[in-house]
Amino acid sequence: MGDVVEEPEGAAEAEAPAGEAAPAPRPRRRGRTTLLIAAAVVLGVVAGTCAGYLVQADRGPTKLPSLSQPVLAQAKGPGPEPLSAAQDRKLRTDGDLRKLLLKKPRDAKQADWVDPDGWQDLAGYADNFKAPDGAFADLVGEEFRRAAVTGWELGSTYTVEIRLVQYRQEQLLAAADASADGQYWAEEEGESENWAIPGTGDGRAYVYKAVDDLDLHFAVAHAWRGDVAMELWIYGSKPITKKTVMDLAERQMEQL
Repeated sequence: MGDVVEEPEGAAEAEAPAGEAAPAPRPRRRGRTTLLIAAAVVLGVVAGTCAGYLVQADRGPTKLPSLSQPVLAQAKGPGPEPLSAAQDRKLRTDGDLRKLLLKKPRDAKQADWVDPDGWQDLAGYADNFKAPDGAFADLVGEEFRRAAVTGWELGSTYTVEIRLVQYRQEQLLAAADASADGQYWAEEEGESENWAIPGTGDGRAYVYKAVDDLDLHFAVAHAWRGDVAMELWIYGSKPITKKTVMDLAERQMEQL
């Protein structure tokens, strides 16, 4: 007789008789090990929380540091000497700005178009522009503070006007901007000779050719220092020299 071949266990169940459906496979049971691990993790978290709470509850309150700090000992000895008016520019310009204007020459006549008290308020200064309304609004935004003005007539030859315009400068470097704007329009005014004003950084002076229909010569200068912008105007029936405008501009800036 031939050898008997044993079928694997369950082989008979794998093959269903012809015409009958195969039985559905049984679902796998979840192992008990997995459930035990999950339960242990949950119990561990709960136990840790409770233990931490009990430990914290048994502790006394932690003392907070004092809000008051020890008083620092004050340094002894004399303090530094305050700056003199010559050294403290802010002290000079916060005083009477009119005192920093150049004095008129002895042989000159005080100009009658300048306010006798030497001040120009916002509206008065805005009137110097071709469009006062627009200038007024611009000056408000530029934090205009005040303007000190002087002027004189030197015979029938020259007239001079000098303005020191001060700005609050809380948000803008308005004095420097005003000087730059003045120089821009001075260059747009027409053909001129111009020079840097020594000791002022970017200050410049301009001398123009005569206006043909009026036979009028004129020169201007713009510079600034701190919160003050300087404007200088010279008009004359004769040509204005470089020396004339530069001398006035330099001496006025030295006053600041």
